[in-house]
Amino acid sequence: MIIIFILALPLNASVIHLFIFKLKFWKSNSNNIFLFNLVLADILLLFCLPFKAHNFLNRVRRSSKDEVCKAMLFMLFLNRGASIAFLTVTSIDRYFNVVHPGKKNLLKALKKSPQISIIIWLLLLPLTIPTMFKTFECCNSHKTLMNETVPIIKDVVDSMREVVFFTQIVIPFVILVYCTVRIVHRLRKKTVGDRTKLRRAVFLVMSVMVVFSLCFLPCAIARMILLIYRVNNWKEDVAEEAFDGFMVLSYFDCLLDPLIYCFCSTKFKSLYLSSYLPCLVKGVKVPEDSSNSAGNTHTANLKCTMMI
Repeated sequence: MIIIFILALPLNASVIHLFIFKLKFWKSNSNNIFLFNLVLADILLLFCLPFKAHNFLNRVRRSSKDEVCKAMLFMLFLNRGASIAFLTVTSIDRYFNVVHPGKKNLLKALKKSPQISIIIWLLLLPLTIPTMFKTFECCNSHKTLMNETVPIIKDVVDSMREVVFFTQIVIPFVILVYCTVRIVHRLRKKTVGDRTKLRRAVFLVMSVMVVFSLCFLPCAIARMILLIYRVNNWKEDVAEEAFDGFMVLSYFDCLLDPLIYCFCSTKFKSLYLSSYLPCLVKGVKVPEDSSNSAGNTHTANLKCTMMI
């Protein structure tokens, strides 16, 4: 976690600086609004890592102070949920641009304004409320001690937390699989025109799938195994260690998300390299942003056909 923090903090700080001062995300295309919120979620998540690392260095899973533990868990739930949500929305937006380029939809109507991003953050807040309940035991969902009677309220709160945890991962993953399959199918059916934009769309959704498969699915599986151990009152030391290890793996999305920014926008990639690594792109002109051009390509092809 210390290594992730050291590498990801300057990387995400440079990305958010680029979005604000170079791209001016609030004036440019909608994908930049989603990606700005994604990097914001990553930065907020990074602030939790030093505290988590401090706990592990002291060989404890949680802080001895309940307020600190609940605040940390609230931040982790909120920001992991936001990261997953904006990754999913970005893929859905690319799906509509590629598979249904001429159709109007609610996402296309709202994506040029900040409303949809605000709605996503507001919807995530109620999902994190179970972590703040007084009866909530940090890191101990459905955990019972010998001869202990579990209160019904605590059992309900623990179940709510686990439902939120798995829902935030499983449902977006199903959506991403669907979007990926449909975009790949669209690429294979296209026989005329420029296929480069469609390939970039495929790379985007595939990169999101890689982030999900590497960062979030292993911790979900480990969490399920840990719950099985707890419900059956089996010795869970190894299961707890495995879950903690895979949760640390989930923090790697802070390092992998910049790859998604590059696949979303060629202009972003060129601007980033020219701003922070100019020696790699010396003399290369920054291209126009083509993040939404998959849908525009469809319209352009129709116009060219009419002219011919």
